[in-house]
Amino acid sequence: MLNFKSISYITLLTIIAIAVCSISKNCSWLLILLPIFLWLFITIIGSFSMRANFFLKSFTSKKLIESKKIAITFDDGPHPELTYTILDILDRYNTKATFFCIGNKVEQHPEILKEIAKRGHCIGNHSYSHSVNISFSSKSKWLEEIHKTDAILKKIIGKAPLYFRPPFGVTTPNLANALKETRHTVIGWNNRSFDTVIKNKNLVLKRIINQISIGDIILFHDTQPNTPYILEHLLLHLKQHKIEAITINDLLNEN
Repeated sequence: MLNFKSISYITLLTIIAIAVCSISKNCSWLLILLPIFLWLFITIIGSFSMRANFFLKSFTSKKLIESKKIAITFDDGPHPELTYTILDILDRYNTKATFFCIGNKVEQHPEILKEIAKRGHCIGNHSYSHSVNISFSSKSKWLEEIHKTDAILKKIIGKAPLYFRPPFGVTTPNLANALKETRHTVIGWNNRSFDTVIKNKNLVLKRIINQISIGDIILFHDTQPNTPYILEHLLLHLKQHKIEAITINDLLNEN
């Protein structure tokens, strides 16, 4: 599969070939712009597609799984009200999930993180700030974001997280280099709820159910008011079809 390294290598060879052609056969030097623009276009697309593994390896689903299991994940919390509601719904259906938490929100609500861990759910790192421009961070800034959140989580629940999910699902060379040092397993998704964008809760629910397949990693946010409704109805659907929702840790270790 093509990745950032291979695309850059192909682009460089193409530019050299065009340069040689321009010198020896009077080809237009403007042709050099074409591979550069293609490289830029592919790189931008790769940045927004975790499934492409363009800059780094990430898990977006569990393929070739035999048992009827999926993973439900929540980003951007903890939320002072909604996270508790979601935890109660998960308890009612005897379901475990994975929460990718933002460091500065955990600082504000450490008691909620303790409750997530107490109820047996998996916890992951979702950066410290989750700022709008975080994707443009340098390697050192990424290391600061990741290490700071790890330290906060470890102080509260006694252990640092194994998993990291990039804010907005955007990956870059700087993030990839930082994660080589931190050695987190990167988790994406293949079934996105769009609960932060689509306000019609029944439409979101229908969209998830229509796309669901065994081994999925489903993305929710425990900060959206419609998420509890969607989650409960999804869990009802899973129960009817005898599909079990488990943590990321359990899914990755599932045969």
